[in-house]
Amino acid sequence: MDVYLTLADLAQSCGLPARTIRFYIARGLLDGPLKAGRGAAYTSEHLDRLERIKALQAEGRMLSEIARTLHGGTEHELSRAPQPTAWWQHVVAEDVVVWVRADASPWRAKQVRAAIEDFTGRLQGGNDK
Repeated sequence: MDVYLTLADLAQSCGLPARTIRFYIARGLLDGPLKAGRGAAYTSEHLDRLERIKALQAEGRMLSEIARTLHGGTEHELSRAPQPTAWWQHVVAEDVVVWVRADASPWRAKQVRAAIEDFTGRLQGGNDK
């Protein structure tokens, strides 16, 4: 019979913050608890899975790669796993950064670039309309 763990027990056993465990559940890397709510229950399988995730991260793998590895590469499970995407970073001001997906069409990229230049001008010039 499996021993049930609370989230706090699970976090302490694997050395990860509870917040990280919840993040892994939200991203589909880890199954949710057997029982939800205040009495949430986790098993040794959850602990084993977390240890495996930690080991794969120690090898330098990204979470998207880990998800594919853990799910055995099946198409159904891969659709739940986060896919890596490239992004362009545009620094507009010291405290403002705009991120744009790198796979945008050239036409869309031109539109975005024009909008960022306009926005940058407004921030630097203090144009209040």
